[in-house]
Amino acid sequence: MAVMADGAAVPEETKPRRESPPGAWEQTGPAPARPGGLSRWARLRRDRSLLFMIAPAMLVLLVFAYLPMFGTISAFEYYDPIYGFFHSDFVGMKNFTDLMGDPAFWHAFENTLVLSLVQIVLYFPVPIGLALLLNTVISTKLRSFIQAVVYLPHFFSWVLVITIFNQMLGGAGLLNQFLRQHHMATWNIMSSGSAFKYLVTFQAVWKEAGWGIIVFLAALAAIDPALYESAAVDGANRWRRTWHITLPGMRGMIVLMLVLRLGNALNVGFEQMLIQRQAVGAQHAEVLDTFAYFYGIGNGNFGYGAAAGLFKGVISLILIFAANKMAHKLGEDGLYRK
Repeated sequence: MAVMADGAAVPEETKPRRESPPGAWEQTGPAPARPGGLSRWARLRRDRSLLFMIAPAMLVLLVFAYLPMFGTISAFEYYDPIYGFFHSDFVGMKNFTDLMGDPAFWHAFENTLVLSLVQIVLYFPVPIGLALLLNTVISTKLRSFIQAVVYLPHFFSWVLVITIFNQMLGGAGLLNQFLRQHHMATWNIMSSGSAFKYLVTFQAVWKEAGWGIIVFLAALAAIDPALYESAAVDGANRWRRTWHITLPGMRGMIVLMLVLRLGNALNVGFEQMLIQRQAVGAQHAEVLDTFAYFYGIGNGNFGYGAAAGLFKGVISLILIFAANKMAHKLGEDGLYRK
């Protein structure tokens, strides 16, 4: 055992190590680990169970999300289903130039932006508020019951959701029956163009807000309870604990969900708009998705509809990268950690 000048034993960590001769590692067994940790093959062996688990999901993603991207080539063609992608007439950017000069397209784009902005302002904070309220419920059974109730509308189809709203707010719904019984003027909200953007937002909140609280509840569960206990000992009331502990603990998740929401901003609900389009008129319910459907598939001009869809995809990609960059500037991870 090595001994220091004062007689103490030299720790194993501080002992000088003899340098190995060049090339000695080639004779001492398997390949060494990479400087940052395990080798690539070792990581593959370690994570093979996880890789097998995600393989079906990756296959579904490849088949239903990436392979259909090949169809975007029809945006540059006068696509004819009889001749297919390879034999249809190639028209270059003509579909896009026609799209830029079409007032109906810009009207649909304007409606999409307005509906998306209203939904971000009025819908996005609702799951956060519901998660905070549920987190204050002490009884586990009561909290589970409330969660089940607010989750339930997520599993309803849009046809059922709009039927329920029609029974409540339609011309013959409960609201107008109440107004007639009290000799008051009636208001068919389901066919009101001026209230349509608020109506569809309210429908989205009722259907999806309960499902949206799942990730925020997970973020709340990750906050250390000792922080609340320390703050309570220091005299912080509930509002101060929420402001200084809860909201900072949820900030990363809120930013991530906002980035994802902005990337999905131009998807404002194709089925929801399609079902209610006839009641309020195309001037209020025409969005990019319905425009691509009616002017592309409906008129048999598939290339024109594909150009509208590709335009929406490019704008969505720009939005999500811009939001992600802004999240990094604010010190958050965003979609990935830099």
